[in-house]
Amino acid sequence: MPQFFSRTPVGGRRLSRKLGLHANNSQFTLAGEPFRILGGSVHYFRVPSAYWRDRLMKAKACGINTITTYVPWSLHQPERDVFNFQTQLDLDLVAELGLWVILRPGPYISAELDLGGLPSWLLQDENMRLRTTYPGFTDAVNVFFDKLIPKIVPLQFKKGGPIIAIQLDDSYGSYAKDNRYMAFIKEALTSRGVSEMLLTSDLSNGLKPNSPAMVTDIWSGMADAWGDLHHVLAPEDMVSTVREILRRGMSINLYMFHGGTSFGFMSGLQQNTSYAHHDSYFVSCVYVISLFYDLITTQKQLKTSLPDYLFVSLFMGDESVPDMPALRYREPYEPAIMYNHLSLWDALSFTEEVSPFKSATPVNMENLPVNNKNGQSQGYTLYETTITSGGLLKSGDNVRDRALVFVDRRYIGFFKRNTLEMAVPDGEGKRTLSLLVENCGRVHRGKDLDKQRKGLVGDVLLNGTPLRDFTIYSLDMKPSFIDRFWKARPEVPLYPAFLMGALFAYGYPSDTFVKLPGWGRGVVFINGLNLGRYWSSGPQQALYLPGPFLNSGMNQIIAFEEQEADYKIQLEDTHDLGMTADIK
Repeated sequence: MPQFFSRTPVGGRRLSRKLGLHANNSQFTLAGEPFRILGGSVHYFRVPSAYWRDRLMKAKACGINTITTYVPWSLHQPERDVFNFQTQLDLDLVAELGLWVILRPGPYISAELDLGGLPSWLLQDENMRLRTTYPGFTDAVNVFFDKLIPKIVPLQFKKGGPIIAIQLDDSYGSYAKDNRYMAFIKEALTSRGVSEMLLTSDLSNGLKPNSPAMVTDIWSGMADAWGDLHHVLAPEDMVSTVREILRRGMSINLYMFHGGTSFGFMSGLQQNTSYAHHDSYFVSCVYVISLFYDLITTQKQLKTSLPDYLFVSLFMGDESVPDMPALRYREPYEPAIMYNHLSLWDALSFTEEVSPFKSATPVNMENLPVNNKNGQSQGYTLYETTITSGGLLKSGDNVRDRALVFVDRRYIGFFKRNTLEMAVPDGEGKRTLSLLVENCGRVHRGKDLDKQRKGLVGDVLLNGTPLRDFTIYSLDMKPSFIDRFWKARPEVPLYPAFLMGALFAYGYPSDTFVKLPGWGRGVVFINGLNLGRYWSSGPQQALYLPGPFLNSGMNQIIAFEEQEADYKIQLEDTHDLGMTADIK
């Protein structure tokens, strides 16, 4: 069974475990010996567990001696009474490669995750003040830490484990809503047995005299946003900066060493300006599903001599590092033909698992009575009501984040940022007005975390009158509700729709890329696993499909498409964009 952290001393040396990581004047010491942190960030929750060992071996081959990783609260406690520390998210799996660990357990982690890794059910409290000592938040943190920290304590350096330091929250100095908050987090950790060095990652605190300097996050690139350009950082520029940092005797952490992939709806939203200007919520800044911190280990390595990788190995300057692991083979497969079709409207009719909720007024996603009363975290929500006239439909700022609008299930337009009104055509009698609202991700940092409720968060007006008496469907895109009731592909397909096909893989499946030319916007599932969003606007034009997600033989592939589909999905061995989808 692969393991993520390690109890093995670096280089096999036996070290005294009485003295952990210390800051002595101008340098760190570990077990009383001088120690420079040569760190690289790898997020275990963005890497298939079958590939953990491979990624860590690549880090070690680059001269990395310390792995930094976050612990995403939202993934480990998706509901108040549900905790998940198994399989993909199992913190008890530790590597055997002799690497040290700086752990970042939050509770807030940023990490380009939805709500910065905080669970969305916290927002059911209308008075919630995240990242403060507000009792509703601290009580929830204490419950989570009661489960998490006992798993961390035995893995600390002084107990024979690999964890040499633990970071408190993330960049709180730039947030700083509550001057008691960091003291609360420190006490929450130490009172539960954390005894290793505690770190912060904060620009606002500056450098302390007579202490070792460390760049806790030197970014090797930028995350990309939907509808934006792909960001690229020249490796030579990165290496020049890192070499200068090391020349000055400083410790360092590369963010990211390996970006990995934000499968499903993991990605957060980018916030550029204040909430008051309505720029917190817009589709063009939803992060694409692969983290593109360019340098170190990237897709470019597949067809080249790995220049970025070798740059880093050179600047780390350690001749004793192991050889680079072999590249993993990627394979094109025959296109998947989508032979079954199920319109969204038919899916609502056929399955009992999407039971509607009635409400006189709109209810936001987080407060829907679903998922054991934990609300809806992600995906889409359908709001339907009856209208008796046409006219001017206004959303104000109450559609979060984007809505397709239908009258009697015929598409008439969409709401998004800067598109806040539309004309509803006239018609006779009662008609059904439907708003299919997509949660495009909650912001991952900034001062508006408390305002990240999704769906319809207020009134939508028709001719100045608020719409009332809604039937609401929670569509969080758990594919179990579309496992049955499929129909043959119609001659005139109706969208939005689910489409199903088959992918055949023989032998031991290899990694591949899912491409959807001729498709519009939607979500792809493989064998019930949500790979993530696709959108023809780019910049990302392919979804990374790891070999471990495939079965030998037939695999089910389902796509939810909002607009139009080509009925054929390509499976290729490269994405042809020069972008870093995931690495081998």
